[in-house]
Amino acid sequence: MPLILDGNATSKIIRAEIKAEVAALTAQTGVKPVLAAILAGDNPASQTYVSMKERQCGRAGIGSITYPFPSDAPQSAVEECVDKLNADPAVHGILIQHPLPKGMDEAAVLARLDPAKDVDGIAPQSMGRLLAGMEAFHACTPEGMMELLRRYNIPVAGKHAVVVGRSVILGKPMAILLLAGNATVTICHSRTPNLAEMTRQADILVAAVGKPEMITGNMIKPGAVVLDAGYNKVEGRDTDVGDVHFASASEAASAITPVPGGVGPMTIATLMRNTLTAAKRAAKA
Repeated sequence: MPLILDGNATSKIIRAEIKAEVAALTAQTGVKPVLAAILAGDNPASQTYVSMKERQCGRAGIGSITYPFPSDAPQSAVEECVDKLNADPAVHGILIQHPLPKGMDEAAVLARLDPAKDVDGIAPQSMGRLLAGMEAFHACTPEGMMELLRRYNIPVAGKHAVVVGRSVILGKPMAILLLAGNATVTICHSRTPNLAEMTRQADILVAAVGKPEMITGNMIKPGAVVLDAGYNKVEGRDTDVGDVHFASASEAASAITPVPGGVGPMTIATLMRNTLTAAKRAAKA
């Protein structure tokens, strides 16, 4: 059996660390970290994520405010909310929950976000700063995966990492973070020919393609570390499944993240960590 990279257990440790640091920050400076979320539309997955975020923030002593908007809200109203939160010194982090409703220009809304408060790490300025090697908040799911590797003492430097997926919130930033960790990185996607030949070269394989159980055991190099960022609903299945076929992958991998309980919990823990960091920087300023 491979080593199970337990995101539930790891994120619990991180949240305890954050809670202690939040208490110390507030005691020393009077500053309480506050995260504001803009939730536009009625996407069930988005509502669930924001609700989970509110609960976890509350347990860690981080203030959490949600600004809901109906699906037919004008873009100008959402943008005005972003501008207001940018200017509010009591708000340290801003989460613009995506996807925004159909017809709303998500890129334009994200572009208004102050990079100092972009704790989700997906606004254009944050992504550009990451690519340039400048200080920036990292996209939460990729950074959560990197933290999972660090916590389990899995080396990245000198390894060949293959990322399957090229989305702006997952595949692309994950590739940049692995490259920053001195891995040799290959990015694959839907038009990559002979995908299995590429994935079998990976010492670290990241599945972030959004297709249920697309990566099977025969596509994995023996001894590889497998990170599954997928979260897919499949008709007739009681639980969501990842992009990796866990049973067959477990026969080849040396370490693997389960779904659920692997990458997912690390995303919220990273969001909270970024919010705390933003509050610390504001307190120093």
